[in-house]
Amino acid sequence: MPRPSADPTNPRFSVEHDAEPGGALIAGFSSFGLAGLTAVDYLVDDLGLTATGHVRIDGVPSVTPFTKGTPRHPIRLYAAPDLDITVLVAEQFVPPFLGELLADALLDWTEANGVEEIAVLSGVPVAHGPDAHRTFHVATEDYRAARLEGGPDVPAMESGFLDGANAGLLERGLDSPLGVGVFVTPVHAQAPDAEAAVRLVDTANAVYDLGVDAGPLEAFAQEIQRRYEDLAERIEEREPEGSYDRMYM
Repeated sequence: MPRPSADPTNPRFSVEHDAEPGGALIAGFSSFGLAGLTAVDYLVDDLGLTATGHVRIDGVPSVTPFTKGTPRHPIRLYAAPDLDITVLVAEQFVPPFLGELLADALLDWTEANGVEEIAVLSGVPVAHGPDAHRTFHVATEDYRAARLEGGPDVPAMESGFLDGANAGLLERGLDSPLGVGVFVTPVHAQAPDAEAAVRLVDTANAVYDLGVDAGPLEAFAQEIQRRYEDLAERIEEREPEGSYDRMYM
């Protein structure tokens, strides 16, 4: 069946998948510092997950990443039969004004497929001291009750606001049974920020008891740094300096 022509006046995202997803979706998006993206990429590698689907993009300028001559979809889903999670790896940079459309597509898919919660791993470039080198959370009450109360020590982010896909996911979570938690950690300008990615992997591991060893992540980050250097440059070109400071502790 031929694919319909993309309409730039009506951008759309839709999810296509080949396997039943787990009860939780763990997502990492392409943003400043690439900590969340590096973290979920590492989860896929360490847990031995396989690709089970992707997000289709219509009417939006896209990228086609490739490694050793083999192309791949820019936003992909990964899973394993013995794990109750699905991991979303989003190499496609989605500007904040389109983030809500991406969030809507993901949320329509989670609702139709019985996914009960979403966790987002994300870095945020805010001024911070050494004591802030840790992970914080912004989460709906049901997610906090299910995953954080009496569990891992992940303090709440004091105040601020979110935008883009993170905001869209949390907003839908406020008015539905879907639990949504966004885990954020300060990042530095280098991409990927391996130390920030380690913190996010440790958090995901603690919250979901994945059995992941984050020790080799720094070496892993160095291996994929060349892959993401161009992506980081593209993000910085499309987002003016300072425009990422949309969340405050």
